[in-house]
Amino acid sequence: MERRKARRLTVNLKAERISCIKDCAVFIENLSETGIQMITAPAKNSKLFVAGSDLELKLKTSEGKTIKLQCNVKWSYDNSTEDLTNSVGLEILDPPREYREFIKDLPK
Repeated sequence: MERRKARRLTVNLKAERISCIKDCAVFIENLSETGIQMITAPAKNSKLFVAGSDLELKLKTSEGKTIKLQCNVKWSYDNSTEDLTNSVGLEILDPPREYREFIKDLPK
């Protein structure tokens, strides 16, 4: 049975992880009204994406707008030995109005 609250949409968007020192660019692989799966470069600090930790993202829409999102890490998978990336599942905390409108306008 599907545990997700909202349907996921496959996208190819850029974002920026706010509270980091360097290599902050991330890619959004899929998203929904309440969650995001992001792909990052391998983290040197294995505790960077611990479930339950908070993370702030700046999502860059295809129209050039930036939307700030407060998120909570739900899971992370380090597959850096295979393809040099990490996958991280995020829950969006209190999605802002502009994000909800952005999601509605995406092609289904």
